[in-house]
Amino acid sequence: MATCTKCGAALAGDVAFCSSCGSPVKAGGGTPQAGAASSLSMPGIASNVAALLCYILWPVACLFFLMVGPYNKDKFVRFHAFQAVFLGLVAMGVAFALSITTSILGLVPVLGWIVGLLAWAVYGAGLLGLVIFVMYQAYNGARYRIPVIGDLAARQAEKLP
Repeated sequence: MATCTKCGAALAGDVAFCSSCGSPVKAGGGTPQAGAASSLSMPGIASNVAALLCYILWPVACLFFLMVGPYNKDKFVRFHAFQAVFLGLVAMGVAFALSITTSILGLVPVLGWIVGLLAWAVYGAGLLGLVIFVMYQAYNGARYRIPVIGDLAARQAEKLP
């Protein structure tokens, strides 16, 4: 009986992926498939694409990849899923605080409205730029850590379910 080279679990029959850790295996033994990248999580979807989808389809893709195997065992996908969740929560918190601030600034005629409009424009452009940059990094296979959020996501990604 063949065993998985990554986790050592026994492999039943002619399987393409280890049922324990989700890593790709060759049909005849416990070695990786020829031509399969080590970042391949599931047939048809590579880890870098799954990580990219976490940012594009937030929060649905994040929750999907954190709950469904073998994605939930892939630390790269888990890192980006957690980072996308935490980034979205922080973005909503900042937007809430900014809405309160701009509402107060809106009480000042004209100047308050202009400052509020500029604040929202800077916030929106900055958030969009950050998300595009992190999506680019995820697609290229990098674990770019957003300060504070990335460290928290890395700690959560190391904890396997």
